[in-house]
Amino acid sequence: MDVLTHLFVGLHIIGIAALLGGFLTQMKAMGQGTARFVPGMLHGALTMLVTGMVLVGLVQSQDHDLNTVKIGIKLAVLIVILALVYVKRDEEKVDKGLFALVGGLTMANVFIAVLWT
Repeated sequence: MDVLTHLFVGLHIIGIAALLGGFLTQMKAMGQGTARFVPGMLHGALTMLVTGMVLVGLVQSQDHDLNTVKIGIKLAVLIVILALVYVKRDEEKVDKGLFALVGGLTMANVFIAVLWT
């Protein structure tokens, strides 16, 4: 069961890398006002959602303690990210503030995961 958990943690990290990487590759364009949400950002966010749900199930099935408040906050942040990226995915240009918000929320989700113990 530990191998399966580690596999999904790895996939979860790949999802966050796709989301954050998509944001970082558009930073120069954001400065010019031409940033857009690339498909990898949506796929990364969806990967995070699916693997996160699987991880919660795996942890609960092993009778480990689970910080439901932390998971709930991370889920809420991810749903906001997903909604913004999904709704604006076909637009040629995304507002600077909105694009920066997605990047900030993504980084906040990383820090919540790492620093909240």
